[in-house]
Amino acid sequence: MIELDGASFSYGDGPLLDAVSLTLAPGSFHFLTGPSGTGKTTLLRLCYGDLKPTGGEVRLFGADSRHVTRDDLARARRRIGVVHQDCRFLDHLPMHENIALPLTVAGRLDASTGENLGALLDWVGLRERFYARPPELSGGERQRAALARAVIMDPEVIVADEPTGNVDWQMSQRLLALLLELNRMGKTILVATHDLALIRAAKQQAQTRVLRLTGGSLQVAGADL
Repeated sequence: MIELDGASFSYGDGPLLDAVSLTLAPGSFHFLTGPSGTGKTTLLRLCYGDLKPTGGEVRLFGADSRHVTRDDLARARRRIGVVHQDCRFLDHLPMHENIALPLTVAGRLDASTGENLGALLDWVGLRERFYARPPELSGGERQRAALARAVIMDPEVIVADEPTGNVDWQMSQRLLALLLELNRMGKTILVATHDLALIRAAKQQAQTRVLRLTGGSLQVAGADL
């Protein structure tokens, strides 16, 4: 579905990522960990087409991200749901409109949207926050709303950047349960996180692959996690 083949990326002062290879197969669950500043967010951005590699290839559903048209890239990105670290909500809009934004942009709002939104908010436990604006939500509520927005288009891949970074352990377990449920539904999951306890909890419940990014290189982490 998403393949990095010797992919490198540089912001101009030497490669941040150097010849990274990675395959995200259908239905797989990957954790990406490593020290701050090693390029985890950059790698995620390559995976959903927000950046193009400065070396090697990134293939999104078989298409080389460096050479696709803007329309083809937009179609590929609709198949990938992204949970940003900072959530990126529009503070003047109520949560149900923020969550529905991908549908609005894609011109896919219809008579069933309200019912589907209600069901989705039930799933993440935010039905009572339907009309709340982002500043009124707690950190955990914002992260669950961000996950709801990421899956509103029924993507095949979910990419999450530190989704539990600003929440307590109980809430991180709730978010993990939602990600595991998505994986059981056949979604491919890639989560960047510093939270080793979260990774250990996930490994007890599902088959996961843990990747460590350090020194620009990607390695499969051992059983020491």
